[in-house]
Amino acid sequence: MIAATGTNEQAEGRSAQGRDRPLTRRELFCYGIADMPIQMAIVPVAAFVPNFYAADLGVSLAAIAGILLIARIFDMVTDPLMGWVSDRMPTPWGRRKFWMVLSLPVLWVAIWKLFFPEPPVDESYLLTWMIVLWTGWTMLFIPYYAWAAELSPDYNERTRITGWRAWLGLAANVGSKLVPVGALFWFGYGGSEETLILIGVMMLVVLPIAILLPVIFVPEQKVFVPSRVPLLPGLKIMWRNAPFKRLVLAFFINTLGSSISTALIVFYIRGVLQDEQNSILQLSVFYGFNLIGVPFWMKCSGVLGKHRAWSVSLMIFGVLMLGYLLLGPGDFYWMLPITAVTGFLGGSFAVIPNSMKADVIDIDRLESGEDRTAWFFAVWSFASKMALAIGPAMALGVLAMIGYDSTQPTANTEAATNGLKYLFVFGPALGFFLCGLIAWGYPLTEAKHREVRRALELQRSAAPA
Repeated sequence: MIAATGTNEQAEGRSAQGRDRPLTRRELFCYGIADMPIQMAIVPVAAFVPNFYAADLGVSLAAIAGILLIARIFDMVTDPLMGWVSDRMPTPWGRRKFWMVLSLPVLWVAIWKLFFPEPPVDESYLLTWMIVLWTGWTMLFIPYYAWAAELSPDYNERTRITGWRAWLGLAANVGSKLVPVGALFWFGYGGSEETLILIGVMMLVVLPIAILLPVIFVPEQKVFVPSRVPLLPGLKIMWRNAPFKRLVLAFFINTLGSSISTALIVFYIRGVLQDEQNSILQLSVFYGFNLIGVPFWMKCSGVLGKHRAWSVSLMIFGVLMLGYLLLGPGDFYWMLPITAVTGFLGGSFAVIPNSMKADVIDIDRLESGEDRTAWFFAVWSFASKMALAIGPAMALGVLAMIGYDSTQPTANTEAATNGLKYLFVFGPALGFFLCGLIAWGYPLTEAKHREVRRALELQRSAAPA
């Protein structure tokens, strides 16, 4: 077999991509469950860690903005390296599963150190463990998401796979928020530090289960055409892939807008609405309606097309963000209806782009004749991580520039508070509008993808045995 020997046997390579039958529900569940720790970590790391380290541990906002950016710059090395290694170095356990298992101890230690810090804590502590966290994240994320594109070659089955993964990830995300909400309302146990403790404990428990289940119960393709194209010629082929470039740009801007919103949400609730404890409730409502929206957007993408459904959700989301401009002190519960509707719309963000990126990789398979899935996901992951770093870095940097004091959120000047409000609203809204415009003209429709798949099958059937 190619995976074991590294030989380029074209006869075996013809059946390399995907499988003829749809995945069973057990396989979909076991594959999707590995997204749980990824989704559980996104919001705490983006929203609660910066706020907790700034407001409670005394690390400056400017320093945190720089740390987030530096940690992501480190990914300029680790992401491409992980993509290259995962594609080119098959192990007896497959190309994807081995690295997922190896990520487990790295992530476990990083979560422990970040979520349960022992003061005194300084900038170097935060930077070190953020880098370790994102290194472990890379080891899990790139092989895991690349694996999804290899589970099926079908346009709509890929949406089904990413839909299950998104739903399970969001379910874990919502569950990890409901526990702190329950602790706050029933036991009066709440705040940024308490939320991090509760979510950290849940992540440490879920992480080994979520990684080991798919490794044990979901089969990985062992037959594939290994990557042989050198780096620079391979990058030139990737650069010619116009749908991929357009999709990465749109996703980068979408993630940039989302990351600004996530980084500022706790500051907005504490500073503009002057509510100290209910941030976790707002996040629970948002991600709860994300969860409800996922099945709708899976269906909608089959009717309108993936790119059109995504564009519609983005533009409506951007309009509704303007409603937050009307809120002020004591208006927390008036925020929740906007949160619910935008959460429902945001369900498309978790499903549709991830399904689309599996489709554009087929164009590369046709051009290069190789399976370079992880390399593409490394570029995708790097774009995503840079957006997740640049967005919060810009947002927190601007807050520091306008003199916003995170340690006394209710004592800021009117100008500083309004600056926070405008940044929270217009940063994401403009990003979503721009992303919607870019995605609207996306060229790889379902019909065109079928043509690519037919050409790919003809190419492989014509290859000599």
